[in-house]
Amino acid sequence: MFGTSGIRGRVGSEVTAELALSVGRAVASEGYDRVVVGRDVRESGSMFVDAVSAGLRECGADVITVGVEATPTVARAISHLEADAGVVVTASHNPAADNGIKLWNPSGKAFGPDQREAIERWLREDDYALAEWDGVGDRSLRKGVRDHHAESIRDTVDLERSPSVVVDIGNGAGGVTAAVLDDLGCRVQTLNGQEDGSFPGRPSEPTEETLETLSTLVAETDAELGVAHDGDADRMMAVDETGSFVPKDALFALFAREAAGEGDRVAAPVDTSLAVDDVLAGVGASLTRTQVGDVYVAERTTKSDVVFGGEPSGAWIWPAETRCPDGPLAACKLVALVAERGPLSDLVDGIDRYPIRRTSIEVTDKTKVMADVTDRVGTRYDEVDTLDGVRVETEDGWFLLRASGTQPLIRVTAEARSASDAAALFETAQGLVTETAAVDA
Repeated sequence: MFGTSGIRGRVGSEVTAELALSVGRAVASEGYDRVVVGRDVRESGSMFVDAVSAGLRECGADVITVGVEATPTVARAISHLEADAGVVVTASHNPAADNGIKLWNPSGKAFGPDQREAIERWLREDDYALAEWDGVGDRSLRKGVRDHHAESIRDTVDLERSPSVVVDIGNGAGGVTAAVLDDLGCRVQTLNGQEDGSFPGRPSEPTEETLETLSTLVAETDAELGVAHDGDADRMMAVDETGSFVPKDALFALFAREAAGEGDRVAAPVDTSLAVDDVLAGVGASLTRTQVGDVYVAERTTKSDVVFGGEPSGAWIWPAETRCPDGPLAACKLVALVAERGPLSDLVDGIDRYPIRRTSIEVTDKTKVMADVTDRVGTRYDEVDTLDGVRVETEDGWFLLRASGTQPLIRVTAEARSASDAAALFETAQGLVTETAAVDA
């Protein structure tokens, strides 16, 4: 039920008030006695906050509701309010018809596999630790958590000068970004600033395709960059002063190089570009690879030598600040980088980009195909990583084979430092899947 990004699905069929009630009961039954609850801008969120709060209180937990806030705002509020856990009702970058539930620790890290399994066990057994009539929990409303988030960012980010910035909030909950940049003296223009869970301005996920308006606005004004969030502002993507979308791996590389030094490590999922490895090697740092999913990246940042973690999807984690992907913090750090180092386009041009190829292959039994392809790969290659799917490193580059979490597909990715090597690796990787699938059919 819980994926790496919590529970997500269509409202009324996959995500219901009954489910939210049960999750609240499970969290409290597992022993979390004081829980912060917030939500993103989706209208259905109000109903789910009430339901999850009722479940928590019914099993004796005290609930602190904080209203409509960005996910990183709620995650930071857990320790600030001396709570044991947090619940955010959000579907993040998913379409407006969806909603979901994600659970957080006081460190800002999402619930890990063991914690999720414990909650799922309560849900499966449907037998909760209901409190007696005089032992139900209290519910209170706490204001000001956004101010706490903003102050934390201001204490972290120093600007040598104050660039002009366009902030595309995407009709979501990330307004704290514009407020902090304004406080830091930047000339800020907002786009899609009205909170609206139907996301009328653009789709919630910030991609090159969905940020066309932001790109045009930045290009036609004197803005030095544009930043954009998804619905709950755990993601941040950017465009440079020319209006060009900043490639995801290039943005990752810029953040990683700025955060890491000699002997440091950066956490990244197995499908991260070689560009990040190369940039880190240039400063004496290295990459440590994780399973795909920001919860796994966050878990790896608990290691003392890991100073930064991220996913090219736009989730950026500075563990010294919080282990929750913090889009507003990332936006402000990027503005600070431009203020200190110069035009974002020049910074991006300084990052090597390599050809990368991707496809998906439909199979009848993805579990069997992946098991058999893993055996095949193991007999052919020396450098094989089975942390998440099968990742093979060669002298020319790498390829990755992963089963889709929701569809009967095998995802194929290949990257190399030359187009011909990338094409050759991609053809080899596809062949491994199609040959194995044919044998298994």
